[in-house]
This record gives sequence, structure tokens and C-alpha cells, in this order.
Amino acid sequence: MHRIEIEDPSVVVLVGAAGAGKSTFAARHFRTDEILSSDTFRAVVAGDPADQRATGPAFRRLHQELARRLARGRLSVVDATNLTADARRAVLGHAAYARVPATAIVLAPPAEAVRAQNAGRPGRVVPPDVVDRHLRALDELLASGRLEAEGFAAVHRLDDATEIDRVLIVRLTARAIPDDPRD
Repeated sequence: MHRIEIEDPSVVVLVGAAGAGKSTFAARHFRTDEILSSDTFRAVVAGDPADQRATGPAFRRLHQELARRLARGRLSVVDATNLTADARRAVLGHAAYARVPATAIVLAPPAEAVRAQNAGRPGRVVPPDVVDRHLRALDELLASGRLEAEGFAAVHRLDDATEIDRVLIVRLTARAIPDDPRD
């Protein structure tokens, strides 16, 4: 069983292709009010979670909410593909400003499984060429080793459905710095 320790408060950044199971993973391991989903913010902005024209405004709202939550000391899970360095850098910037750690959880099941999951999604299916582009970007990211160098407190990679299903998330409460006895 893969054990992932998450500090509370902190930022959890889910990374993976469309159809990799990020939203399912988030819903299984985190409370609804802790999850900031790009699809949800697209729905807020455009009325449709699949409307890619709403991506810019949706991410502006997501980042505003992330900053607000971190200012209040709340654990925040960013449920988006997070496949570009710019996307991850923006989230890491919020974590750094709030002085909380950021943990990356990479969902990297085999490409065939991702394609099948995407095709079987109820409601919204991402076009196969987009999924393939995501899969290539994820492969390049993982092969480069950049993710580990970006400033995450930890990077966890889950490579198959069994590993994803059997992961154990353990929350660690941030400890306050004790008062200086000399004061």
C-alpha cells in the first residue's frame, strides 16, 4: 500500500491526463469543500465544465479561491491536469506565499486505461487527441525529472489502478512553533 502523508494545511496538486482518475481520486480522499476543480470553475464561468473557452476566467477564479483558502489555513486540493510548468508554478507560488508545503500526486496509469476511462465517462468525454496530447506531456514530464525539482515538498507517483485504489492518505496536522521560554 502506498502511504502519502499530507500536511494540513497545505496544497495538494493532482497531476495527470484527462481520464486518469484525478477527480475520482480527489473525491475518495478529500472533502468536497477542499477540492478546487478546474471543471467546476469552468461550469461556474460558462455553465459547462467542458467549455474550454472558459479556461482563462475559470483558472483566475480557481487561483483566487486557492489564495483565499490558504489565507484561512485550509487544505486545498487542485484538481486539474497540471501538466504545464506554468500551471504548477502558479499553484506553487500560492503555497510559498502562504508558507505551506505543496505535494504533487501524479496519476499515471497506462495509456490504454486512461483512454478507456475517458471513453467510459458519464457525461463529458474529452476528445481522444486531447487525451493523447496529455499523455505525451505527462510522459515527457516524468522522463525529465522536472517535477521533483520544482519545489514540491513531496512527489508521489501512482502508476496503476490497484496502486491508485489502495493508496492511504494520512493527514498530518501542522504543529505550532512553541513559544520561546526565554520570552
